[in-house]
Amino acid sequence: MVWASGALAISNFLRQHDLVQVQWVTLSPGFFRSTPARRLTDTESSTPLQARSHQTSVVAFEQLLVIVGGGNVDADVLRDLYASGGHLVGADGGADQIVAAGLKPELIIGDFDSLKEPHGWLGKTRLMQISEQETTDFEKALYSTRAPVTVALGMTGRRFDHTLAALDAVTRHARRRRIVLVDEEDVAVALTEAFSFEVAAGERVSIHPLAPVTFWRSDGLKYPLDAVKLAPGVRTGTSNEALTGPFRIVPEEGIHAPYLLILRREHLMGLIDALAAAG
Repeated sequence: MVWASGALAISNFLRQHDLVQVQWVTLSPGFFRSTPARRLTDTESSTPLQARSHQTSVVAFEQLLVIVGGGNVDADVLRDLYASGGHLVGADGGADQIVAAGLKPELIIGDFDSLKEPHGWLGKTRLMQISEQETTDFEKALYSTRAPVTVALGMTGRRFDHTLAALDAVTRHARRRRIVLVDEEDVAVALTEAFSFEVAAGERVSIHPLAPVTFWRSDGLKYPLDAVKLAPGVRTGTSNEALTGPFRIVPEEGIHAPYLLILRREHLMGLIDALAAAG
């Protein structure tokens, strides 16, 4: 989105092939805190408050994407992610959490049943209303966007059913994108391949399967994962430890079910860098 010092400029055009209207909005810097230049590509967007029963477009971001939900959100963490160049997307009422942190969402996605005063956003940012009720607003935001790394805040806490739904969404999308969940204490990155990282010696390293997964080996962990099969309701790998700091987890060859690597929240930025470097 390009910022200009002047009056609000709006230009609309109709995409004839699917009758989805696209709105580009430029705001003066005084409306919210200034936004540094960020590159993104809209394959399409929807006109504000024009409901769609199912997703028909994808918004592609070339940098870090931050999806914010209505659960517990640390405003300082959100501002740090924004300052690092992250694009902010509100999952329905998560947009209000972004505003509470003094920031502005570039895009709001959802069915808008929890967004305060949806019509008040008209002309202020881009809105993508999706009316289908088969998925949560978090999953709507996942299937409507694309980014090299996605961090999700406010998807856990407050309501346990929302936390479980967020884990289900991550399970379904982990093979196609890199997703990091953030809560009050920890970060959980969904992985399907081998991964290496470094923490302090003796620090907790938890591995939890989102579906049955077998590991070929691990390096640097107190309790090795060599030839170990983890499965929900059967065996988990939580509360492991790094022996000297660096560690590596290697699933068996082939297509794998996703698993969560859970670390202390202080490693968030390092995880983002590692995931981005992995391509």
